[in-house]
Amino acid sequence: MEISRPVFFVTVFDETVISEGPMSKSPAAYRPETRLVHSGTLRSQYGETSESLFLTQGYVYNSAEECEARFKGEDPGFIYSRYSNPTIAMFERRMIELEGAEAARSAATGMAAVTTAILAPLKAGDHVVASRALFGSNLYVLQDLLPRYGIETTLVDGANLDEWQRAAKPNTKTFFLESPTNPTLDVLDIPGIAEIAHQAGARLIVDNVFATPIWQSPLALGADVVVYSATKHIDGQGRCLGGIILSSEAFIAEHIHNFMRQTGPSISPFNAWVLLKGLETLGVRVRAQTDTAARIADVLASHPKIARLVYPGREDHPQAALVKKQMRGGSTLVGFEVKGGKAAAFRVLNELKLAKISNNLGDAKSLVTHPATTTHQRLKPEVRAELGIGEGFIRFSAGLEHPDDLIEDLTAALEKA
Repeated sequence: MEISRPVFFVTVFDETVISEGPMSKSPAAYRPETRLVHSGTLRSQYGETSESLFLTQGYVYNSAEECEARFKGEDPGFIYSRYSNPTIAMFERRMIELEGAEAARSAATGMAAVTTAILAPLKAGDHVVASRALFGSNLYVLQDLLPRYGIETTLVDGANLDEWQRAAKPNTKTFFLESPTNPTLDVLDIPGIAEIAHQAGARLIVDNVFATPIWQSPLALGADVVVYSATKHIDGQGRCLGGIILSSEAFIAEHIHNFMRQTGPSISPFNAWVLLKGLETLGVRVRAQTDTAARIADVLASHPKIARLVYPGREDHPQAALVKKQMRGGSTLVGFEVKGGKAAAFRVLNELKLAKISNNLGDAKSLVTHPATTTHQRLKPEVRAELGIGEGFIRFSAGLEHPDDLIEDLTAALEKA
């Protein structure tokens, strides 16, 4: 299969990925914080410090023969920025080395990445098994979009390994899950589910947004593909959209590269540059936000207006032992149920002064969401109840504000519930 690989000419670029040059260790030998700053960096003949932004749609060739060889895949280099670009390649390489993947392709949004990762390898007659606890748009892809192409999906209780086992069929090609889940922060057994998927001859795709690559590495746990909405923590500052698919070279080459090349759910070079710069501070931001979320969870756990609190990392989390086993930290998010249902939850949301009402997460600003009326409003009330998304449930995404200010803001708002 023809693949235009992001390989650069020595006469144009000095490739300074951390596996070469003065930093002679392989990328894997460096800790994540170092990889987040240095991995994948390319420098032009001008020797710039910051990664360059290449705002170009296409590329020129020295001869018709070179152009022909480039299109045949015989000559390495760029052809068109819909599927390869120096800035985009830097973002992908940095994520590859952070995640421990072999290859990656970035996309315009997180949902473009999810949809491509799920749909591109499948055909009519195939079957997907997925956790029932998913983001609303993920459910749309599985329940509304795939059936139009003759692809069936079975939803299961993600925490129940027996249900995954029973749901697998001879034509099952893909298992899909989020962990922690959106918005109830359930943690699923990635190694256990991966083993079941592989026994069934299927691949496991993990949406790792809530954990971030700082706290969880699905590929190392047995998953075959990991997807991110880079809009969230990777940018983490409310500036742009983006997504990425990471997997083996074989999976990207066979299923993803040509699909994205021909259909075009591609990221812009500018957005890739913003995300690349966001990666430099990802570890610092996620650690600070996780510490804040943990402090908020501890305070709210004993608050008289809170009926239920869920936070990975606390001993009272339903999958506390699993969190310790497969995650390196908790989460930047806290889920809690306000006594008094929707009316009480709305009063809390409307009283907050610092945390802003939004359906986004992983931002430098603290954000609050009422899933029952936003991200999961398309679900029937009984389905939401089964998933633990009550009318009083609030998803809190901790930002970079001082934790004491956020706690004071939350407790003051709860007094009005």
